[in-house]
Amino acid sequence: MKTIIAFVALVVVAFAAPQGQSDVVVVNEDPLDNIGIDGYKYGYELSNGESKQESAQVKNVGTENEAIQVTGSFSWIDPVTGQKFQVDYVADENGFQPQGAHIPV
Repeated sequence: MKTIIAFVALVVVAFAAPQGQSDVVVVNEDPLDNIGIDGYKYGYELSNGESKQESAQVKNVGTENEAIQVTGSFSWIDPVTGQKFQVDYVADENGFQPQGAHIPV
């Protein structure tokens, strides 16, 4: 009997949880610009405040240190507090390097 009550309570909680936003649409889009072997660039912004921009290029072309460097940012708005968060980043031969006001240094 306790198992049935616990199961019913779990189902009730699951149905009572917020279901999220289903009406999110793209409000701005920078379509993919594939620059061939030299890199790419794209970005978008959604109606819920989420956005992303990213570009990449090859550094030190033709040398043994040739590497791709990706730079970009993404952001979102916390649905509970309304606070906007943004992460700027670089990803290159030194790894993924994020920066943001909310990220500990």
